Parts: sequence; C-alpha cells; structure tokens
Amino acid sequence: MHMSTLVIALLTAVIVWVFLIRRLTARSWIAVSELEDIGPVQMPPLRIGLWMFLVCITSLFALFITAYLMRMDPKHASDWYSITKPGILWFNTGLLLASSIAMQWARIAEQRENAGRLKTALTAGGLLTLAFLGGQLLAWQQLRNSASFDIVNPAVGFFYLLTAVHGLHLLGGLYVWSRTCIRNWRRTTIEKDSLSIELCATYWHYLLLVWFILFGLLLST
Repeated sequence: MHMSTLVIALLTAVIVWVFLIRRLTARSWIAVSELEDIGPVQMPPLRIGLWMFLVCITSLFALFITAYLMRMDPKHASDWYSITKPGILWFNTGLLLASSIAMQWARIAEQRENAGRLKTALTAGGLLTLAFLGGQLLAWQQLRNSASFDIVNPAVGFFYLLTAVHGLHLLGGLYVWSRTCIRNWRRTTIEKDSLSIELCATYWHYLLLVWFILFGLLLST
C-alpha cells in the first residue's frame, strides 16, 4: 500500500514538472502562420524566473513526500504512529481554494480593465490566504493538544514540516502580492499590470495544487 502511494506521489510530481517545462518553453500566443513573419519572441524574465522557481519547488516537495513515505514504511518505522488530523484542515483547504479563485478573478478583472473589481479581488485573495495561514497555526495547536501528540513520533514532525514549508512559500507569495496591491491601490484608473497579476495567480494556483497533494497524503496515511 505504501509503495503504491509513493508511486502515485512521484508520478504526480513528474506530471507537474513536465507541465511546468512545457509552459516554460511553449509559445502558444504565436499563431503558426505568423512564425515566418516575425522575429524571435522573448518570454519576460520574471515569467521565466517564476516557472524555474516552480520547477525547483516541485522537486523539493517530491523529495519531502518521498522521505515521508519511506520513513513511515513498517520495515523502518517501528516508532511511527498515525496521528489524528486536525478537523480545521478541511476549512483551511476551502480558504486556500477561495483565495486561488480570487486571484483568478483579479486576473480577469485586469484583462477587462475593471479597476474596482481588480482591487477587490486582489485584497480578497490576500486576506483569504492570511486566514488560511492563521488556520494552519490553529491546526498546529489542535494537534499539540490532541491525545495522539507525541514529540518523538516522526508523523508529528513530518506534519509540522510539510505544513510549515508550504506556509513559508505562501508567505513569500504574499510579499509579491502586497507590492502588487500597493501599486494598484494608488492608482485612480487601471493601468496594465498584467504580468505581475498573472504571476500571482499562477503561483497561487500552483500552491493550491501542492496543498491538495499534501492534504491527500496526510489524510491517506
């Protein structure tokens, strides 16, 4: 059972990695008929940087997941005991899903040049993310107060590790989000800021996917 879970996790990581590479190298915005009429088109450095960063994050979480599953293998984990997962994790997942939707809403509002909706969506996306992080801290506290908490149990350590690393990546995203919000809130009329908003939305969607994988892993083990 553990081996099959490991294979599924690794396949998921590989699929995400391949998807990121294809997005990085694809130039889908160029029509085939136009390729002969225009010179080379360069992808913005910020977009390249983000996709390369996501490739690195994918590798990092794949290693964490592999270590998690190997550590809980019955052959090597006589000290591993399953823990009761805090119920608030379900609510937190809904918050992160809502924040990802809000970021996509902001991207659509920017494309339609709707300044009011853009500001509302950006603000909602960030606040929902902060609520998610606050909920994760409550989940830590719930686990700490539960009967299954045992500091020497590796399952406890991995729970804190996986959720903490994911939360730290969200905090990094909130820094970029705050700079984007400041720029847009200072404007009385909408100005094109499509790249920054696009990258925020992409990053949020990616971390939502990572959380789904981590949450599913924690629930299944």
